[in-house]
Amino acid sequence: MFREGRLDTMLRAIKRLIPKPLFDFGAKVYHPFLSYTGALVYGFPSRHLKVIGVTGTKGKSTTVYFIAAILHGAGIPVAAVGSLGFRIRDRQWPNMLKMTMPGRWKLQKFLRSAVNAGCTHVVMEVPSEGLAQGRHRGIRFDCAVFTGLHPEHLEAHGSLDAYRAAKQVLFRACRELHVVNRDDPDADYFLDVPAHKRITYGIAGGDYQATDVQAGPQDASFMLGRTRIHLNVGGRFNVLNALAAIAVADAYGVPPSESAEALEAIDHIPGRMEWVQQEPFGVVVDYAHTPDSLRAVYRTLKPQGGRLLCVLGAAGGGRDTWKRPEFGRIAEQYCDVIYLTDEDPYDEDPERIIEGIASGISEPAQSSKVRRILDRRAALAAALTEANDGDIVVVTGKGSETSMALAAGKKIPWSDAQTVRDLLQGR
Repeated sequence: MFREGRLDTMLRAIKRLIPKPLFDFGAKVYHPFLSYTGALVYGFPSRHLKVIGVTGTKGKSTTVYFIAAILHGAGIPVAAVGSLGFRIRDRQWPNMLKMTMPGRWKLQKFLRSAVNAGCTHVVMEVPSEGLAQGRHRGIRFDCAVFTGLHPEHLEAHGSLDAYRAAKQVLFRACRELHVVNRDDPDADYFLDVPAHKRITYGIAGGDYQATDVQAGPQDASFMLGRTRIHLNVGGRFNVLNALAAIAVADAYGVPPSESAEALEAIDHIPGRMEWVQQEPFGVVVDYAHTPDSLRAVYRTLKPQGGRLLCVLGAAGGGRDTWKRPEFGRIAEQYCDVIYLTDEDPYDEDPERIIEGIASGISEPAQSSKVRRILDRRAALAAALTEANDGDIVVVTGKGSETSMALAAGKKIPWSDAQTVRDLLQGR
């Protein structure tokens, strides 16, 4: 009898024995081999599904969440997989893997489970790393969605052009339906890929264009044709995510008026502009992990009367080190108090990571607004203690993640939102 993961475990062990230069040379065979063998073992389940892949630097998780909610609300048997967790029809569970897109065998097993449960549609996040490693091989995509492009994972891909090209792989693998953010400067790069049908969306323009946009820190609304769409999450960026979901749903037979009802029924999205507390001071948890997303969150939340207290760190392991001083500069611009702390240090020295962020702050050692507290729980406690009525505490970087990655492959259970709730309860 086949034991799930046995071959994957064996191949991982072999990989550790092969010198890296030799493995890199053979990776073009290794990655597709794993993907196609996984698909073969599970009977190529995507052939029985309408698979919707969502790629982009930010907005993937929320867009997947929105699409799945709309399709589910319309009575379409849907599954979903991404940073926010897994879903098969009514059953939902968290993503504990610290991988947006699961490994090839796990992913194929999930798709098979979706088929067995009677699902007809699957929505999944498709990150550039997954595409570069060929995890999409053996999956037949019916729709590809592009949410936008911003500098990210540049050290892994080598350049912004290579990163953008990795994203385009999804569109070249899907020739049916392409849904593209018309507002993004790179929209034409993705629209140039041949497809049977192309749909665009945006605030500035697009086939699905939002007008009369009203976006605050806690909610947003806009007009789409004659339909008013209300969201219980704030920010203009979530208007774009909603537009993408509406466009996709419409292509599968769910009209915008029905999508509007499903979107309004969503009271929050875990770890995405999630208000843990509103009074007497606000506490918000968000995944923001790029300079653009951090800036957008801070700009949206900046209170009129009170202060903005920001708890942030940066991922370790030598990844995207260029972002760290940018985080510092943005935090200094918008935040009244800055708490620099651990996020996911992996094998890198946490002090070095914090120093990288601090290097973007003018004279951080002398700044009265900067607090360096490595222990993330202690940093959250300090921010909650220092917050006054009317202030907003915003915690970024981890969102809905359920663990923190430490050295030597160790992971500890962690939830920003739950930790905040525990600390507030103990006040």
